[in-house]
Amino acid sequence: MNSRNRLIGLIAVVLLGIAAGVAALLNSGNDPDGASSAKSPPAASASASASATRGGTTGAPKPSAPAKSPTAQGAWTPTDPALADVCRGKLPAQALDTLGLVARGGPYPYRSDGVVFENREGRLPRQNKGYYHEFTVVTPGSGDRGTRRIVTGSTGEQYWTADHYATFQEIDPRC
Repeated sequence: MNSRNRLIGLIAVVLLGIAAGVAALLNSGNDPDGASSAKSPPAASASASASATRGGTTGAPKPSAPAKSPTAQGAWTPTDPALADVCRGKLPAQALDTLGLVARGGPYPYRSDGVVFENREGRLPRQNKGYYHEFTVVTPGSGDRGTRRIVTGSTGEQYWTADHYATFQEIDPRC
């Protein structure tokens, strides 16, 4: 056998191994009597199809991914242990209203809600541009947008600032 035939044989063995592995993974979801178990599509796929349905032409910001469920994925873990956290239930009512709007994808009371938050001061964990979006939290008695904001990350994390980005707390969804 020449080296070319050995190489082809080796590639064939590797491809067969990969195919067997894929088949084993696909069959691992089957019931003992051979019926395939129904699985829901991954959240990313559902989110992508929802975005495709909206068409993206309205200019409205896409909603952030929902915060990770502590029961579905184990205990909640902060994205940055050095960053203080705050219980969702301890936030002002207006912040909870804003979180509800974010979860529904709007409509938002201010046209600048949903714009990219650039994290210029670096107070949040470093991410690529476009990762964070900011939303106004209504401040009763304020004649403008006030200083309170919710900033969300693309993977579902949420941050609270009451002092216009001087300090942040990550929102703990468990409490």
